[in-house]
Amino acid sequence: MDQKILSLAAEKTADKLQEFLQTLREGDLTNLLQNQAVKGKVAGALLRAIFKGSPCSEEAGTLRRRKIYTCCIQLVESGDLQKEIASEIIGLLMLEAHHFPGPLLVELANEFISAVREGSLVNGKSLELLPIILTALATKKENLAYGKGVLSGEECKKQLINTLCSESWIHRDVPLTAEEVEFVVEKALSMFSKMNLQEIPPLVYQLLVLSSKGSRKSVLEGIIAFFSALDKQHNEEQSGDELLDVVTVPSGELRHVEGTIILHIVFAIKLDYELGRELVKHLKVGQQGDSNNNLSPFSIALLLSVTRIQRFQDQVLDLLKTSVVKSFKDLQLLQGSKFLQNLVPHRSYVSTMILEVVKNSVHSWDHVTQGLVELGFILMDSYGPKKVLDGKTIETSPSLSRMPNQHACKLGANILLETFKIHEMIRQEILEQVLNRVVTRASSPISHFLDLLSNIVMYAPLVLQSCSSKVTEAFDYLSFLPLQTVQRLLKAVQPLLKVSMSMRDCLILVLRKAMFANQLDARKSAVAGFLLLLKNFKVLGSLSSSQCSQSLSVSQVHVDVHSHYNSVANETFCLEIMDSLRRCLSQQADVRLMLYEGFYDVLRRNSQLANSVMQTLLSQLKQFYEPKPDLLPPLKLEACILTQGDKISLQEPLDYLLCCIQHCLAWYKNTVIPLQQGEEEEEEEEAFYEDLDDILESITNRMIKSELEDFELDKSADFSQSTSIGIKNNICAFLVMGVCEVLIEYNFSISSFSKNRFEDILSLFICYKKLSDILNEKAGKAKTKTANKTNDSLLSMKFVSSLLTALFRDSIQSHQESLSVLRSSNEFMRYAVNVALQKVQQLKETGHVSGPDGQNPDKIFQNLCDITRVLLWRYTSIPTSVEESGKKEKGKSISLLCLEGLQKIFSAVQQFYQPKIQQFLRALDVTDKEGEEREDADVSVTQRTAFQIRQFQRSLLNLLSSQEEDFNSKEALLLVTVLTSLSKLLEPSSPQVIHPPRPPKVLGLQDALFCKSLMNLLFSLHVSYKSPVILLRDLSQDIHGHLGDIDQDVEVEKTNHFAIVNLRTAAPTVCLLVLSQAEKVLEEVDWLITKLKGQVSQETLSEEASSQATLPNQPVEKAIIMQLGTLLTFFHELVQTALPSGSCVDTLLKDLCKMYTTLTALVRYYLQVCQSSGGIPKNMEKLVKLSGSHLTPLCYSFISYVQNKSKSLNYTGEKKEKPAAVATAMARVLRETKPIPNLIFAIEQYEKFLIHLSKKSKVNLMQHMKLSTSRDFKIKGNILDMVLREDGEDENEEGTASEHGGQNKEPAKKKRKK
Repeated sequence: MDQKILSLAAEKTADKLQEFLQTLREGDLTNLLQNQAVKGKVAGALLRAIFKGSPCSEEAGTLRRRKIYTCCIQLVESGDLQKEIASEIIGLLMLEAHHFPGPLLVELANEFISAVREGSLVNGKSLELLPIILTALATKKENLAYGKGVLSGEECKKQLINTLCSESWIHRDVPLTAEEVEFVVEKALSMFSKMNLQEIPPLVYQLLVLSSKGSRKSVLEGIIAFFSALDKQHNEEQSGDELLDVVTVPSGELRHVEGTIILHIVFAIKLDYELGRELVKHLKVGQQGDSNNNLSPFSIALLLSVTRIQRFQDQVLDLLKTSVVKSFKDLQLLQGSKFLQNLVPHRSYVSTMILEVVKNSVHSWDHVTQGLVELGFILMDSYGPKKVLDGKTIETSPSLSRMPNQHACKLGANILLETFKIHEMIRQEILEQVLNRVVTRASSPISHFLDLLSNIVMYAPLVLQSCSSKVTEAFDYLSFLPLQTVQRLLKAVQPLLKVSMSMRDCLILVLRKAMFANQLDARKSAVAGFLLLLKNFKVLGSLSSSQCSQSLSVSQVHVDVHSHYNSVANETFCLEIMDSLRRCLSQQADVRLMLYEGFYDVLRRNSQLANSVMQTLLSQLKQFYEPKPDLLPPLKLEACILTQGDKISLQEPLDYLLCCIQHCLAWYKNTVIPLQQGEEEEEEEEAFYEDLDDILESITNRMIKSELEDFELDKSADFSQSTSIGIKNNICAFLVMGVCEVLIEYNFSISSFSKNRFEDILSLFICYKKLSDILNEKAGKAKTKTANKTNDSLLSMKFVSSLLTALFRDSIQSHQESLSVLRSSNEFMRYAVNVALQKVQQLKETGHVSGPDGQNPDKIFQNLCDITRVLLWRYTSIPTSVEESGKKEKGKSISLLCLEGLQKIFSAVQQFYQPKIQQFLRALDVTDKEGEEREDADVSVTQRTAFQIRQFQRSLLNLLSSQEEDFNSKEALLLVTVLTSLSKLLEPSSPQVIHPPRPPKVLGLQDALFCKSLMNLLFSLHVSYKSPVILLRDLSQDIHGHLGDIDQDVEVEKTNHFAIVNLRTAAPTVCLLVLSQAEKVLEEVDWLITKLKGQVSQETLSEEASSQATLPNQPVEKAIIMQLGTLLTFFHELVQTALPSGSCVDTLLKDLCKMYTTLTALVRYYLQVCQSSGGIPKNMEKLVKLSGSHLTPLCYSFISYVQNKSKSLNYTGEKKEKPAAVATAMARVLRETKPIPNLIFAIEQYEKFLIHLSKKSKVNLMQHMKLSTSRDFKIKGNILDMVLREDGEDENEEGTASEHGGQNKEPAKKKRKK
């Protein structure tokens, strides 16, 4: 039969073929086709023949075709056919589909849909036919019966697609209109939640291909929204916030699927740049409101992957950078305002999301890593510490880096460090880039890169061995880098030196070369490098350095591959370095100084080097020591000074040499000798320790006997900085003072509270004091800043804390007699407190102190605690008033110095020791019993702080209650600064903040500085628990009461809310403070309005969404209106106040302008939402009414007042003063009147948008507004003539004045009408 059909088909006409086919029974043809196809025979040729004999022009032919189509589809889906035959059959069916009449096409399409619905399609091959059927259907113009109605072909296609989309299946090959694409996309996106996770990537791929026909935005938004929600849900499950029985998705699987989808999207963007633009646009729009709304770990990972496409790299990284900084600025704003915290829920920030992306990238997200590295470096480069004018950098410790820029820089470092830990392939690049920046940016601050390098090396010294060439390359530049950079760089790479012998050898070669370089800095760098090596390469038998801060963990110390002979080799190595360092003792003073400052640390870390070090120091000292016991003075000061022609400079810092010897000797006696007592020692070795003791003893005795004349440094000596003798005498004086300080510490350390020793100490101090007084006196006469600069004290911080404790807190009976010697000298006690202040100041400025253990944070902290305890006790037990009434001496009293010290310490502890605050406050409690301390361990920081605050409050109240002549404004100012520092440690919700006590009787509040600091404290406390607007309103009423009204006929009732506001402080002090506070409130309100606008613009995507979304915003809207209403009454008072010309008027005009700009922003927000929310709220109408009655008219009156005042000032000035004075006055007037046009513009903008809002909301908001006068700045001829007649000298100036006069006539009348 098949042969016959084929032979008939070969004929030219199809008539016989048609007849033959009609004779066949219904099932014959389908059976024949099925058998042929399954056997793999010529099914295609047979199918062509059947179609030829079944033309669609005849009904029988059409029905036959219809059956053949059904049969073929079933055949293809059965899976019995070979792949090629199935493809051929489908191809033929596709070619013939467009011949079908419309109704049969509808039937075929429905057949497919029912097959999809029932799930009877096995391999889906036949589905390739469906798009062709739908396309053919769309071309049919006739009306077709569909369901109960009649539709055109196009409409039929639409209905079929709707039906299709109601099932869980779509296809991209159907030509669709924009609406249909949107519908299909929505349907597909809604299917995500019902599908298995592994099935989503193929669907996303198809959607992305479909998006080329339109709906790019919907596709991207849908994908990002789905995975962001999935991430959030996953995180909640991981953190255990929701107690779910089963975790929905395994973490690894979710990350792999996300990674695949990101790759699909990036690939699609490469093919269709429009998609990329849409992505960036979508995420940028979200930034206008709240950047956290539409950024999520998924969208950030997607953006970072897009950075691999050159075209989008810059704008994507810029978008992420601005998002990060905006997020940190928002955080800063929120942290500073309880008002905002109550309104805005806490969210996760962009920074945490980025770090989450780094964590997730472990799941083979290699496409993200490059973007992460670039972002990390961009943040560090853009927001690292900046260079300030004098070359120093402003850096605070990371724990207190509160500024958004510092946070952003820290985030960059964290991104790079975490990426370095996770991704091996990127490590070399990160290290290389960090080292490049360290080497090439020598002039700008690079501490943040050095910290990162240190963290990288500490994480994996062994891993970095493979990158050792990069590090050794950096070593070649050491001699060209600044000293501080060299020290920090070597400290950072120090663990690598333990691991790699070749790196260590390379460094030693570089340092040896640097030792003989021409530049002084290079030689200093060499010394710093050698000292570091000595500290960290232990010689066999060295003591354990548990008492020192070891910057390496034990695991890293023992990783050296040569550890077998390590300590033996180290001894040779260290002695070689000591030889190199001995050569430095013949170099400049700066190089020697570095050596003396470093030797103590070397000894503590490497005790076996003690003999070598001490011997070196002894031989150096002998060059400047006078061995004969009768000769005075005991030191050869001349030998310490180098004279080269006219140039005189210090060659040997003898005071630092003695200081180094004294500390090394004390350490040796306390640490090494006790351990050696059981062993027999060679006498020779002990001999030079005794020699050093004898020398120091001899120097002490002879220094006490020496007079200043012996040093040629008496009052008659020349100390001027302009002569060589004067410079020499200055150097000698500082050396002698330094030596005295060293000997004071030495004698105290060996005194065992002996009275004779203490008398010696006092004698040494008297010598020090005499010299100090002479230098101060001479410097005072010379009035040179440089001469007045004091050198750092050589006393160690440990000694200062011991000395203060002995002087003020030692109550042991046996010590009293000897201590009374030191206590008898008020000068000595003041000196001790002054040195403590100097040490704390040094800590605040540099983060460390000079002297032994000055780089050790734990030791510094311990000493700080001890010093604070003593100063606190001294200040609280002997108040300043008691001390000052007894003795009238020059300079500050000891109590006042103690208070100053406390103020500095509190701020330093918050700056550098934030995590140890609890420990610090516990140390201040003067309890010696252990049991009590254990109980105290549970007391919170707030309770401890509150206790300290009460003490200082008491002191302040006593001071304020004292007689006016006894009021000490310096002390009051310091007390307020201390209270401000301590108040930062309180929990905002604590009762200590909410109920500040009021002073009973207030005196001395005339002092402007004290008033300013007290007001700042009041505001900072107030803001921490609620908004300060009511406080501002009360203060503005006080200011108005004291300064009077702009209309002199009006008497203002005085409201004494605050005693601190009086005639002297009201303006400018209090006025400027309240205005700056009002500015902050306006900034917060503005931020909230922007946030609301952002939410609305995102939610207006669908009208239903926006109607639902307005409800949650009601509390925020209400709060904004309340704030603005109270601020309006605040400005209402100030605008009527007769403020003096100058900064107050200027600032008030600017702030009024901001007020109107904020009101305009609120009106524009209501323009956006008024349709969907059904009008505007009543309280908004009240606010508009209030602004119309209480502010705008008064603003115009105030403008007239300012301009009339400036005009009268001009006229009086011109007649009496010189032209220069007139010019100055005019410049000031112009400066003050400059904000006026801006204010008028702001008012008019506000009224313009109110008119729009009135129209849109159908509420007449303008009924309360008196429309402002036309201020078109016309020149009125009559006034101009009058002014010109008065004085025609300076036409330009007069023209300006008349213009100002003319333009303001109307508002003045307005005021009278009121």
